[in-house]
Amino acid sequence: MSIFRANRYFERFEDVTPEILKKEKVKLLLCDLDNTLRLHSEKEPADELQDWVEECKKAGVKIVIISNNGRKKMMQKFCEPIKVDCVWWAKKPMRKKLIEAIEKYNTNPKETVMLGDKWSTDVLAAKSAKIRAWKVNHRRSIV
Repeated sequence: MSIFRANRYFERFEDVTPEILKKEKVKLLLCDLDNTLRLHSEKEPADELQDWVEECKKAGVKIVIISNNGRKKMMQKFCEPIKVDCVWWAKKPMRKKLIEAIEKYNTNPKETVMLGDKWSTDVLAAKSAKIRAWKVNHRRSIV
């Protein structure tokens, strides 16, 4: 399989259900933030994101946001209400922060997935770290 090809494709993050995560034996879900879980312009987590995070947690999945965004305070402020850890300035497609997360949360690559919207950063970082890459469409506002 190509390093530029995701293992699975979804329309949006909400389509990654707890049932899919359980079936795929995912324990750690690393998520891109901008245009994957939120529009770049959103300052606070949307209700659907909060609900999705809670459902994933109930299914036993740890969610960590791994973003190339370098604004630490903004990321912490965004992640705090949904109670997820975040890694800022991850420098994807470099794999270092993904591997550090796998080690920190005591999982292994087979139990870990990277969810993102870009093949050039998220998918490539996942493939480089030897974990599964799941791609969603670039998030757009609904008019």
